[in-house]
Amino acid sequence: MLHKTILTLVVALAGIGATQAQTVPAPAPTATPAPPAGGASDPQQQGELVVDVVGGQSAPLGIAIPVLPTSEVANTAAGRTDVLGQQLAGIVTNDLRNSGLFKPLDSGVRPVGYAEVTAPSFDYWGPAGAAALVQGFVRANGDGTLTVGCYLYDVSSRAELARQGFVVAPADWRRAGHKCADMVYSKLTGEGPYFDSRVVYVSETGPKGKRIKRLAIMDQDGGNHRFLTNGQAIALTPRFSPDQKSIVYMNYLNDRPAIYVYDIGTGRQRLLMPNTNLTFAPRVSPDGRWVLFSMAIGGNTDIYRVSIAGGTPERLTDSPGIDTGGTYSPDGGRIVFESDRSGTQQLYVMNADGSQQQRISFGNGRYATPVWSPRGNLIAFTKLAGNFRIGVLSPAGGNEQLLTDGAYDEGPSWSPNGRVLMFFRATGGEGGRADLWSVDLTGVNLRPVPTVLDGSDPGWGPLRP
Repeated sequence: MLHKTILTLVVALAGIGATQAQTVPAPAPTATPAPPAGGASDPQQQGELVVDVVGGQSAPLGIAIPVLPTSEVANTAAGRTDVLGQQLAGIVTNDLRNSGLFKPLDSGVRPVGYAEVTAPSFDYWGPAGAAALVQGFVRANGDGTLTVGCYLYDVSSRAELARQGFVVAPADWRRAGHKCADMVYSKLTGEGPYFDSRVVYVSETGPKGKRIKRLAIMDQDGGNHRFLTNGQAIALTPRFSPDQKSIVYMNYLNDRPAIYVYDIGTGRQRLLMPNTNLTFAPRVSPDGRWVLFSMAIGGNTDIYRVSIAGGTPERLTDSPGIDTGGTYSPDGGRIVFESDRSGTQQLYVMNADGSQQQRISFGNGRYATPVWSPRGNLIAFTKLAGNFRIGVLSPAGGNEQLLTDGAYDEGPSWSPNGRVLMFFRATGGEGGRADLWSVDLTGVNLRPVPTVLDGSDPGWGPLRP
C-alpha cells in the first residue's frame, strides 16, 4: 500500500496490463487542513472511520461526494472537463450507493473549488450529515490524457484517509470513477475492490419461443455496453478467461452447439475443438491453461478438460447420468460440479484431476450451477425447491444460506472480491423475460442491474488491471 501522502499515478489504458506508479502534484490548497485530534498520525489512534459490511446495511454511512472541479475548463475527446467532473462524481456516488453500505448526500448541496480539494470545509460537511467526504479534481493534459485525483477524508477527525490519482486515455475516463469508488470502499470497509470490473452476459430479445441471444459486454454498472456477436447464432454461458483477453462460450452456429473462444481485442473467434458430440458449460481454469466443460456421449454427460489451445480432451468424471456445471476453486486445486448420480441434482467436489469425488449438498430440493467464490470460502448455487433461488454454502457442505426469494433466480456469478453475486431473474408465462440482478452476502442489498435489452447468464470478470 502506498503512503497516503503520495498521489499514485495509475496508467489505466485499455489493453495494457503493466502500470507505472509516479508522483503527481496535487492542487495547491489555500489553507492547511486542521490536524487530527490529538495530533496522532496513526489512523487507528485517530479512531479511523470504518464501515461494518454487515451492520452497515441497516444504517449506511453518510458520505458526501461533490462534483469534481477542474483547474481549467478544457475540451477533450471525452468531453469538457467540467462536465466530466459531474459525471465522475455520479459514477462514484452510484457505485458506493449500490454497495448498500453508503448513503451519499445530495452532491449539489455545495460546489467545491479546485483549491479546496486538499483543504476541505469540514465545518460544513459535518452538520450536513457526512461522516466521510470524497473530493477530487479533473485536469486535461497536453498529451490528450486526463488526470483524475481522488481524496478520502474522515469528517469527524478532519483527517485525510487516502488519496489516489489516475492518468487515463479519454476513452477510459469512467474507469477513473470506478477506481476512485474502489479506493473509498476498500479503505472504509476493509474489503477488496470490485467496481472496476466488467460483465459478459447473454443479451436477449424477441418472443419467448424464438429468442435472439447474443454476447454482450459492459462495465459492472451497465456502462460502456457493446454487443460482441450479431445474434445469427444463439450464444450461451459466456465466461472470461483470467487475463480478460478472451471469452469462452457455447455457440449454436449452424445448429451445431459447440464451445468457442472469442478474442475481445480482435473480435475473432475459434472453435475450441472439432467434435460431433454436444459440448457446453465451458469455464477457464485460474491459471488460464485449461477449459473445463461438459460433453454428452451416448446419452451420458461427463466433465472434461482440454487445453485452452485445443487438442484432445481429458475425461474427469465417469458416472451414469449427467455431470455438468463444473468450476474451479481459486487455487485451481479442486472443482465443484453438479450431478444427478444420486437420483437428483446435487453438488459435488473433486480434485482437479477428477479424484476424490464427494457430495456436499444434502438439503431439500435440487442444486445446480455451482461456482466457487474468489475467496475460496463459499460456493454459490441455484436451488430448485418449488422456486429457483440463489444460495451459498461452504465447500465442505455446511452453513447453507439462501439469499434470494424470486420465482426464477438462477446462474450466480461472483464479484471479484467475493462479496456480491450477479444472477438472472426470469418471469414466467408467454411474455416471460429475463433481467440481471445482484445481491450481496447479507441477502439484503438486492437490486436490478441495467442492461440495454433483456439479459441472462452473467459472467462477472476479475478486477481490471
